[in-house]
Amino acid sequence: MPFFLDFSFRQFSVLCGILGLLLHDPSVDAAPEICEGLSLLQHRGQDACGIVTCGPKGRFFQCKANGMVRDVFDEKAISKLIGGMGVGHVRYPTAGSSNHAEAQPFYVNSPYGIVFAHNGNLIDGPSLLQFMDATAHRHINTSSDSELLLNLFANNLQQTGKFRINEDDIFNAIGGLMKQCTGAYACVAMLAGFGIIAFRDPNGIRPVGVASRSSNSGKDYLFASESIVADALGFSEWEDVKPGEAVIITRSGVSRKRVAEHATFAPDIFEFVYFARPDSVLDGISVYRSRMAMGDALAVEVDKVLKECGIIVDVVIPVPDTSRVAALNLAQKLNLPYREGFVKNRYVGRTFIMPGQQMRRKNVRRKLNAMALEFSGKNVLLVDDSIVRGTTSKEIIQMAKDVGAKKVIVASCAPPIRYSNVYGIDMPSRTELEIAEAIGADLVVFQTLPDLIASSIPTFDCSVFTGEYITGGVSEEYLHQLELLRADNVKNKLVRDSTINGFHDRETMVASSGPINRADDTVGLHNTWNVS
Repeated sequence: MPFFLDFSFRQFSVLCGILGLLLHDPSVDAAPEICEGLSLLQHRGQDACGIVTCGPKGRFFQCKANGMVRDVFDEKAISKLIGGMGVGHVRYPTAGSSNHAEAQPFYVNSPYGIVFAHNGNLIDGPSLLQFMDATAHRHINTSSDSELLLNLFANNLQQTGKFRINEDDIFNAIGGLMKQCTGAYACVAMLAGFGIIAFRDPNGIRPVGVASRSSNSGKDYLFASESIVADALGFSEWEDVKPGEAVIITRSGVSRKRVAEHATFAPDIFEFVYFARPDSVLDGISVYRSRMAMGDALAVEVDKVLKECGIIVDVVIPVPDTSRVAALNLAQKLNLPYREGFVKNRYVGRTFIMPGQQMRRKNVRRKLNAMALEFSGKNVLLVDDSIVRGTTSKEIIQMAKDVGAKKVIVASCAPPIRYSNVYGIDMPSRTELEIAEAIGADLVVFQTLPDLIASSIPTFDCSVFTGEYITGGVSEEYLHQLELLRADNVKNKLVRDSTINGFHDRETMVASSGPINRADDTVGLHNTWNVS
């Protein structure tokens, strides 16, 4: 069914990229390759990045800050990160603030010294904070779910009471964590002088995989959010960490174990629609091939709707960059010319991960320029991967009309977004989703949900389309609290000592009786960023 002047707003926020690397030769520093790997995951977040390495005698070395990988990690910064294993992270804030203290990886010194990086979102944060305060007596210094997960893991390890732990202790600690928390999480951790660890939530909502590489001294191992990192760094035998599975890697070997009860496998469908690079393979599915299939299926729907409306399209133009693959297949199937009508300035950040609507809007026209040659006097079919917030969509449609397009029809590779995402994507609130008539398109055609699912694997988390949350436990009160916490005015200006309908902003909340640290403090490890 056609949608006239009625589609929701596009811009949304990619979550995070995680990476762990263990080199068999401890005398070779891992930081240069971790930095290179993070640059390959930069599309997953441009707000902040960080690396922590482990050197001789289990000492950690840290560098993290707000900004992109290329800006934070120059030659001097990398040279200070000593050690043959490490963990890296790139981040976009999904809820709450975006201050310096929330740059990952996080660290706790007790027990054993743990570094932790996380991609996802928990939906039971308030109850876990209460547990941390009243029962575990562990201080939570930031508003990040990642710090909560780290402290759950640390507290479970603490219960062993051992001087030195083994793999079984770690598996038990992670299994306990999975029983304690609800939500989406793919995590990479490092224990001082021991090794690196990865685990994935029981539904497999967020991706992480493992690969190996033969070296002169033995095997090197890599954890990463996407397989492209393994490809570029010369690793092979890429394998996804299974839902509910934990993988422990030391220089002595690899241990794997499923530590959670079986649950419905439901990876986030937006990894395939938008987030992941097209040259990645996630859960055995080529992102590139899935987007080709999306274009083929969308072509059938577009053809039907255009015939119903009596509209003839002259040219198919993709909205750079993610929709190109689908747009090309759609054009070929409909026997229509495919043209690159927008030229992208690659030196402007991607607006979908700009933290704040005002900054997103300001950067759209800096990022794209419409070529009148391809638009003037034509009925144009713009193909986009999805329509979530209209900051970019409205500007792009207006740009097309400003250079002479007669009609602008928009085809979305994803169905309409009708519900909030609770698993780590900064989707708009339900109020924003109802904003529709100010976009300016002549016609909108959406992919059907069955066709979208058929383009990849049979089971996905499709909660943003259906409102059915795979983990359960998502109440109306929680959705309201999350929307308030994610609001742009909250991100841009945190109000201290405030409570939002009983849901405390975690940055202003003291979770232990210890000293209160300033929001910009980095707790625990010395941070070598910007230090001479």
